Amino acid sequence: QVQLVESGGGSVPAGGSLRLSCTASGDIYDNDCMAWFRQAPGKEREAVATISKLTQLTFYADSVKGRFTVSEDKAKDTVYLQIDSLEPEDTAVYYCAAKDTVSNWIVPALYKFWGRGTQVTVLS
Repeated sequence: QVQLVESGGGSVPAGGSLRLSCTASGDIYDNDCMAWFRQAPGKEREAVATISKLTQLTFYADSVKGRFTVSEDKAKDTVYLQIDSLEPEDTAVYYCAAKDTVSNWIVPALYKFWGRGTQVTVLS
């Protein structure tokens, strides 16, 4: 089993920045893909970024390229999502998820492990 705990959400004005954290514990070593999703009220869960723990390759949704940066601190078993130039449309609950490979990383149904999420609210 893998446990994922997100933190770092909050309410920030448009144009501001946040850094979200996802700390993993348990049997994480078989899960190379660590991803961030978000879900706004009334909308489907959307993949925004992922990182391969092995290769450190990163992938992003087109809607967030240039503003979101995913990274990993292996010593802390923590993955980060740096969000810059926040927009009101970024308001959502942000979730961390893990699965075996980054193949088809945008498909939520393929992920076995999820955190409980952290709320990000962008004030216009």
